[in-house]
Amino acid sequence: MSEVKLSAESRTDFGKGAARQARRDALTPAVIYGHGTDPKHVNVDAHALQLALRTPNVLISLDIKDGGTELVIPKAVQKHPLKRSVSHVDFLIVKKGEKVTVDVAIVTEGELAPGGNMLETLQNTISVEAEATHIPTEVTVSIAGLEAGATIHASDLVLPKGTTLAVDGDIAVLQVVAPQAEEPAAEADAEGSEA
Repeated sequence: MSEVKLSAESRTDFGKGAARQARRDALTPAVIYGHGTDPKHVNVDAHALQLALRTPNVLISLDIKDGGTELVIPKAVQKHPLKRSVSHVDFLIVKKGEKVTVDVAIVTEGELAPGGNMLETLQNTISVEAEATHIPTEVTVSIAGLEAGATIHASDLVLPKGTTLAVDGDIAVLQVVAPQAEEPAAEADAEGSEA
């Protein structure tokens, strides 16, 4: 995973009024924390940040005006409920070589065995531990030819090299279920005519 470089400026004004003003100026308020340091409050260019956050668990090199550079990952992203624009971000400081625990998306590939079976997704993401500069964006699992009753557990997922599960391997991730039988229409009509 490559780093995305963003610039930021330190902020000294806090509260709703300051946050609203930053958003009017096309900036997103953010906090940087971790590694025992005092939290740093910054504003980041809203458009550039929105583009960067399209990649899950993106590694960001944050160049802070008059404050050095920090290597961070987004830990909590708050979005406006209607506009879906990013309204605030908590960044976690990471170091090269350090292991971090993140949630990555589970993506399926292939087709189920014929017969009208359905795939039930029990987990959309899975927690993994990976080196901060090599966080996978997703984990792909093949469902090709699976039949009703098949279950894929976390331990069945093939993880990229250097990545380990951060959850119990017995957790069910996906399962294949048989189609539900519908109640025959003739019985339903008979019950309705008796009333």
